[in-house]
Amino acid sequence: MSNSREAEVQNLKELGNACVKEQKYEEAMFHYTHAITLDPRNYSLYSNRSFVFLKMQQYHFAMEDALMTIQLKPDWTKGYFRKAEVESRTFRFSEALQSYNKALSLQPNEPGILKAINRASGMLMKDRRADQQIPWLGAGVGIILGVIVVIADYVFTNKPTLTHPLLMALLTISIAMLGFCIAKGFRYFVKCQRKSLLEPPIDLYPESNKDEFENVEADKESEKERHPKYSKALARQRPLSIPQQQQQQQQQQQQQQQQQQQQQQQQQQQQ
Repeated sequence: MSNSREAEVQNLKELGNACVKEQKYEEAMFHYTHAITLDPRNYSLYSNRSFVFLKMQQYHFAMEDALMTIQLKPDWTKGYFRKAEVESRTFRFSEALQSYNKALSLQPNEPGILKAINRASGMLMKDRRADQQIPWLGAGVGIILGVIVVIADYVFTNKPTLTHPLLMALLTISIAMLGFCIAKGFRYFVKCQRKSLLEPPIDLYPESNKDEFENVEADKESEKERHPKYSKALARQRPLSIPQQQQQQQQQQQQQQQQQQQQQQQQQQQQ
């Protein structure tokens, strides 16, 4: 790479860093992207852009740049740290701990990495406790609602329908099981939502390309219909001008007169 291009890349990188300090992440992303087009093997640019995408909550692109950083510089700590940060922000705490430990193996006793490991470990334990406790919390809420229903039936009605203790217990247990299932389903929904955070965004560009191509083809067809290519057969079918029509009528009249004269001559000969 020439010195002028290297200087331009460095200038774009500094502009991006300045925008990051001012929290202008979108502008910083454009500067880093421009620099990457000039120097696509510069791993630090991918690392910086991964950080910017993370701040913009574009987790898929942040992960792609983190993986590219690791691919270009496998022995660099920051690539694994960027990957771990994306995994931590997308609630993949087990994978984040693995990436943090890989970064720590390359740079032991780094305070920032140790702090991040402790944070991710705490979030992992908290998430596991939530998986275990929230369904039972839903069951507890169901028990409370069941007891309220039983008491309301006994107090506010003239003839309570739940007179037998077994019916009261069955109703309370049923509502508790319903609360357990609802809470379990809620946790499952949350897990599915978290998995989608790293999925690539929907790409509508191929469809727009297809539509544009179809529009162009339709325009071509309509253009052909408006301006057809005249063959010899079409040329014969073209309407004649007024002088041509008069000339054609005169020729037809002459032919008819000749035919009449021939018929008269034949009749005279027969006589």
